[in-house]
Amino acid sequence: MTRLRLATVNVNGIRAAFRKGMGDWLSGRDIDILALQEVRASTDDLQSLLGDEWNVLHDPATAKGRAGVALASRHRAEIHRVELGPDDFDSAGRWLEADYDVDGTVVTVVSTYVHSGEAETAKQDEKWKFLDAMTERLPALERHNPLAVIVGDLNVGHDERDIKNWKGNVKRAGFLPRERAYFDRFFGARDEQITCADGTHATGLGWVDVGRAQAGDVDGPYTWWSWRGKAFDNDSGWRIDYQMATPDLAQKVTACAVDRADAYDERWSDHSPVVVDYDV
Repeated sequence: MTRLRLATVNVNGIRAAFRKGMGDWLSGRDIDILALQEVRASTDDLQSLLGDEWNVLHDPATAKGRAGVALASRHRAEIHRVELGPDDFDSAGRWLEADYDVDGTVVTVVSTYVHSGEAETAKQDEKWKFLDAMTERLPALERHNPLAVIVGDLNVGHDERDIKNWKGNVKRAGFLPRERAYFDRFFGARDEQITCADGTHATGLGWVDVGRAQAGDVDGPYTWWSWRGKAFDNDSGWRIDYQMATPDLAQKVTACAVDRADAYDERWSDHSPVVVDYDV
């Protein structure tokens, strides 16, 4: 067996994150594959910051300085794909798939950054399109490889355990019942009919929310806190960063952690890394 340590984090701009101390975290964490969101830099900048020992795949956003997802690895990717959804849908900088050969076992990893959205606006319409495209892609991804995992900033708290102040956010993007319904379907028992958060009915896809499966029935652990006020100090956060795995890969999880900074002034992003060990 080989331990595969996979970390995901929204860096809120890779250059700013490194200025604030991300490099120190990375050098001491023994990561095998690193998934990044909101890179907001060029591929050359990204490679320069990480160093030549990392094999870097990067899908920048169409608009310069926005979004951008990346995968950096000690294992060279065999193939990578960036297309998601219909041809007229711009998913650039938000979906990056790669197949990695880990000592003879192929693991498929996706780094994704779902739109933040804004209720009842065009921004939310783009989020619906992206979530629809994800829903269609999940079964195909598992058919491609039963050992697959989608990681990243999914910008939705699945249920009341995932947001400290959930009652005040039911009508806001990130906790809308219709958004949560997608996640009910993602994580619902495979091929079983489920009732979703918005009252609709759907068939479960059977993927596993690794963070929730490992943490159990507790509040959090949160992965994002506003820079404003005392949100971080009071742990008034949201759990919106996920590792969602196929059942076959989820069975291989041996450890899961949220690398929350010890203090507000030690944060290098408003998100914390989610780090999972898979025994492949």
